[in-house]
Amino acid sequence: MGLPHTGADTRLDIAHHLALDDRMTKVARSLRILELASWPVEVQDATFAEFNAGRFTNPQVEYPRHDFSAIRRELEQIDKESDEDHPIGRYLSESSRSWMVAAQFLEALGTPQATPLSLQLYGGPLEALPGHGPTTREAAQHFISIADELDHELMSPQETVEISAIALQLQLQRELDDYFDGRVITVETDPSMLAKAAAGATRIRLRSTAKFTDYDKHQLLQHEAFVHSLTALNGRLQTNLPSLGLSSPRVTATQEGLATFAEQITGSIDIGRMKRLSLRIEAVSRALDGADFVEVFRYFRAMGQTDDESFASAQRVFRGVPTSGGHAFTKDTVYLRGLVDVHTFFRVALRQQELHLCRWLFAGKMTLDDVRRFEPLFRDGVLQPARWMPEWIRRANGLAGMLAFSLFANRIRLDAISNANASEQTAASGPSGADQLS
Repeated sequence: MGLPHTGADTRLDIAHHLALDDRMTKVARSLRILELASWPVEVQDATFAEFNAGRFTNPQVEYPRHDFSAIRRELEQIDKESDEDHPIGRYLSESSRSWMVAAQFLEALGTPQATPLSLQLYGGPLEALPGHGPTTREAAQHFISIADELDHELMSPQETVEISAIALQLQLQRELDDYFDGRVITVETDPSMLAKAAAGATRIRLRSTAKFTDYDKHQLLQHEAFVHSLTALNGRLQTNLPSLGLSSPRVTATQEGLATFAEQITGSIDIGRMKRLSLRIEAVSRALDGADFVEVFRYFRAMGQTDDESFASAQRVFRGVPTSGGHAFTKDTVYLRGLVDVHTFFRVALRQQELHLCRWLFAGKMTLDDVRRFEPLFRDGVLQPARWMPEWIRRANGLAGMLAFSLFANRIRLDAISNANASEQTAASGPSGADQLS
């Protein structure tokens, strides 16, 4: 795809849209969905006090009321002034619309209207995976079933050794300082967090009371630091499109898919992690089907999570929405969809000899469609390639080798192999086999 005009027209088009991007960046910074929808840690203490007294009632969360009408009007104007035939204009139009829905969601926090807005932002568990695949919920149930079948004794002893938040903080800080050759991302502990960890462009926070494993350490490095943080840092360095440093809701599926793909490609994900991601999708499905907070909490506990883990997991499902049945915050449904999307994108890029597109994904927070539309902008120097990238994407030969094997392995039909093995076993137990046993 080329730029729609040439010469002076091109420069005017770009200047016009870059001015719009500056406007969008300024107003969108205050639309911090996860921060404004999260629960204070005191809610967990109060809920457990009720539970311990035998009163299993849904927690009540009070959200401050927000009025983002001025921001919504500005975003609407940016959308109107964007030329969708221009790659930046298309990006601005789609982004401003996404931010408008985000503003509506934040204005509806704690009300029934928040659920349909969440579905509009992130989709839901009944959406099909790419390639006319199963639904997201069906894929989640598949991974839960596999995880339940596997023997936990397959894990080595060092994989079950717990690491304190302080010890993990020191380990992560050392590795990040080595990577950047200096202090760029700071790792901190935070006693007020409900989640075990959270990452921004220049800061990673760990819940002070949480326990971690060796898998957690590698997952945090690859998922949080080397995808979420790096894409934010690289996006902030874009002279011409600073909004690429923001986490627009429309990029969530690609961001989480890329981060989970990074876990996979580096061997930093275990079946337990896949089960946790899948349990959240199933829990969102149950909440939308009518399960309330207490029922979802009990579901996580029945699936082997501790009380603290079950509360944190259930809280993710009910962020920003009523804790009664029929409501859910659906962001967690993007992980598997995003993973399949990104994995497919990388395989197609290899087949078409376009692995440079995969590296450009790290130049900021963008969708898979964005990176293709931006190709002429990267080539003309309007957008800059990523300054920082994880090691696995730099090692093109190793990445190509793994993707090439994936392309070939997908041609092998496991059901045909299973049927062939079954036929061989049947033949072996036939008359000749019986004669040998008699």
